[in-house]
Amino acid sequence: MYEKYIPLHQVHIGKTCIIKELKATGSQRRRLLDLGFTQDTPITVIRRSPLGDPTAYLIKKSIIALRQEEASKILVEIIRN
Repeated sequence: MYEKYIPLHQVHIGKTCIIKELKATGSQRRRLLDLGFTQDTPITVIRRSPLGDPTAYLIKKSIIALRQEEASKILVEIIRN
């Protein structure tokens, strides 16, 4: 049903995944948690900017843009259809 854990920034556009772990610490971790990036939350990759950074994600009916540096600290499992 799931693939291995990968960083969020490696998920392809249009794919949905489940957040499994946050590697961020301090204020960065608090910000991600406040934005809804909590364990077992589904997230969908919407689009990337023309240069590839930042990327827009759909999470809890909100679109949130994260830079690759932040997204690399979120580990996810991709949901297979």
